[in-house]
Amino acid sequence: MVMGPTHALSGVAVWMAGAAGLQLCGFAVPSAELAVGAAVSAGAALLPDIDHPSSTVARTFGPVSIALSHLADRVSTTVYNATRMAREAPRTGGHRTLTHTAVFAVAFGGLVSAACGLLGKPAAAIVLFLMLGLAMRGLMGRWARRQSWVVTTLVTGAAAVGAAWWLPTGRGYPVLGLAVAVGSLTHCLGDMITKQGCPLAWPIVHRGKRWWEFALPARFRIRAGGSFEKVVLVPALGVLTTAGTVFAIPEVQALILSG
Repeated sequence: MVMGPTHALSGVAVWMAGAAGLQLCGFAVPSAELAVGAAVSAGAALLPDIDHPSSTVARTFGPVSIALSHLADRVSTTVYNATRMAREAPRTGGHRTLTHTAVFAVAFGGLVSAACGLLGKPAAAIVLFLMLGLAMRGLMGRWARRQSWVVTTLVTGAAAVGAAWWLPTGRGYPVLGLAVAVGSLTHCLGDMITKQGCPLAWPIVHRGKRWWEFALPARFRIRAGGSFEKVVLVPALGVLTTAGTVFAIPEVQALILSG
């Protein structure tokens, strides 16, 4: 799989690029929602790997997230084996199955939007806590690895409270559900450029398979953690994030032009 920091950075890059596109089309995104959405998208770009008990996601909140990861692995394995076609071999592990599909990304994003619309800021605070925790693991991995999960959880809690306070009241916060869906889909796109691919289109049947893997042609796929990812992909995502930020936030453009 693509490394956790790359997944998280890709979530920010795609979110900011999308916001820049909206800005250029005349649809401004409020600064608070733009910033919070970028952080949530970064966290959600790690979320699909909750089906892997050894992943960065599983270690985020200590024994709680590890237990959830094992549960996600079992549910994913069950769904795979229950829906696989005759040409697809049974599996004992669920990594890169259910949580790596467009259905999961859209459904989970919709669930987040519904919960925030119904319950307001309390639900938004919970979503922020979970996604900011993942984002911290991805974007601040070296620091997070040096701390106990208790410390990172406390820091995440403080950040979530601040972010929830910053968001305007009475808005329903659909931006959070959108950011979760965008981040999750971005994760799948990242996995599609690696050797294994990703079953993005499940449950659509193609050539006798329901869990067939979307992937680039073999000659264009990269090795996860290899030199291309570190030397080319990560800097390119950084440039995309910077450019998206400049075009998405008029104040940044004004600051650059005034300088």
